[in-house]
Amino acid sequence: MIFYVNEWIDEHDFKVLLKFSRYLGREEGKSKFSIDLNKLSEALKRSELKSSEVLDILMSYEVEFEKGSIDDVKKLIENHMPRVIVERHGRDIVFIPNFFLGDTVKDLREENKIIYDRNSKVFKLTKPMHLFSVINTLRRRGVEVENRVGIEEKMELPLKIVFRGTLRDYQSEALESWRKNGYKGIVSLPTGTGKTVIAIAAMAEVNVKTLIVTYTKEQMFQWRDKIIEFTDIPPVSIGLFYGSEKKVAPITITTYQSAFRYVDMLTMGFSMLIVDEVHHLPADKFRFIAESMYAPIRLGLSATVIREDGRHTELFPLMGGIVYSKTLQELIERGYVAPFRIERVYVQLTADEKKKYKELLERYKKLAKNRTFEELLADSRKGDIGALEAIKIRSELRSLVHNAKKKMEAIIKIVDRELKNNSKILIFTQYVEQAKKIAEELSTHYIVGDLDEDTRKRRLEMFRQGVVRVLVLTTVGDEGIDIPDANVGIIVAGTGSKRQFIQRLGRLLRPLPGKEARLYEVIVRNTFEEAESRKRREALKILFEGLIIEEEIY
Repeated sequence: MIFYVNEWIDEHDFKVLLKFSRYLGREEGKSKFSIDLNKLSEALKRSELKSSEVLDILMSYEVEFEKGSIDDVKKLIENHMPRVIVERHGRDIVFIPNFFLGDTVKDLREENKIIYDRNSKVFKLTKPMHLFSVINTLRRRGVEVENRVGIEEKMELPLKIVFRGTLRDYQSEALESWRKNGYKGIVSLPTGTGKTVIAIAAMAEVNVKTLIVTYTKEQMFQWRDKIIEFTDIPPVSIGLFYGSEKKVAPITITTYQSAFRYVDMLTMGFSMLIVDEVHHLPADKFRFIAESMYAPIRLGLSATVIREDGRHTELFPLMGGIVYSKTLQELIERGYVAPFRIERVYVQLTADEKKKYKELLERYKKLAKNRTFEELLADSRKGDIGALEAIKIRSELRSLVHNAKKKMEAIIKIVDRELKNNSKILIFTQYVEQAKKIAEELSTHYIVGDLDEDTRKRRLEMFRQGVVRVLVLTTVGDEGIDIPDANVGIIVAGTGSKRQFIQRLGRLLRPLPGKEARLYEVIVRNTFEEAESRKRREALKILFEGLIIEEEIY
């Protein structure tokens, strides 16, 4: 295709013209060029030239064509523009190019976002979560992408959400950090500092269909109530997806278990994924949720992102890394978290308990043979009878100490003293039967995992309203229970887990005028509980650089 330029061409424009055409010299006072299809094709494929540049320069010089017109050039560009069609082949999503794609996606293959299938001779997406990342990368590289998968990157909500809250300074900072990270990432803030509100503000900003994954059913209901409180979303637009109720709506809230079980029903319908208590996500079956969602907009929330097994690093590719965090100490200094103190209360085993403890400990040491608990678990899986017996005895040891008789006396004393101060008290244990026994002794209520939903809701509401001022919780209370004015916690039975300790402390730290939180650890002297208590305190020393106020009560 020959064309002529009837005016002086500056040096820059002449170089642009040579990227897609050959200069044929001067003819009758005009510069003569011929479009070179090979040059045009290569320049487009290598992103050295954009289709708009070709058309803009031809139109700006008002070129004359020997045959054809600017519309014919447009057709040429369309035919030679590097293009990839993305479509679904069965359960696979494949990329079909009109040019050699290998060099363009070399880094995407190295990152395991796409793979080349030698049998079908096409590139395939490795996981749904990578779809829009790959598409947008190709587009940035000058490739025209035709998405035939049937999933839009931004599925707008049917109405514009209005956020009706006011963010604290650190909440605004968190939202801005997430925004700057391309609307991906994890916000790590202590329990009770309004992570849910940050997420709702983020949801209102992007205004797309959203799936929220929570760890417990209680959290589902709390999320629904908070969304209604802080936005103008009509309740009918919020769906709960769990158990017998499986409503998919523009804003859908589900649990980890339901999301995993029914991921095929949820994977294609959302553009934003919010994962609460995101530190659980690296578990093998739960990470499948994040990998299976096409949603490119992602927000993870947690008070304790760091996992003691080190698997928190797996969160970064799944959710986008930690974009914002603040410690308890920083927020206490800003006045956003209630000040607190830790008090350790020591008790002794009875004579009979001491005797049994000594016997069990000797048997355990003999069978364990200096192996760590993790080594015993590994050996037990291989059929080691001694390791299996050692694990069983270890469980008996822990149960004996955690349920020591003197603990109940200490609990009653603490509760009596704190009730006189008009406190609202949470009691934490690891054991369902112990929780029921403590509740019976104190004439109060308990919440355990197998409690039916209506009873659980009713008991939480009674505690919130102050009808009941003492509530006994098993590990179901470690996460996801929103009780703003609880100010006293009693750990009767726990573990050495720093996360569990911080989460239990966090249940007490929502600020109220004049509030000082107190967390009691009831510890049996000369047992493993002393070592576990020290381990928990290490977490606090790191968080607070030694500024924790602690007392020992004998």
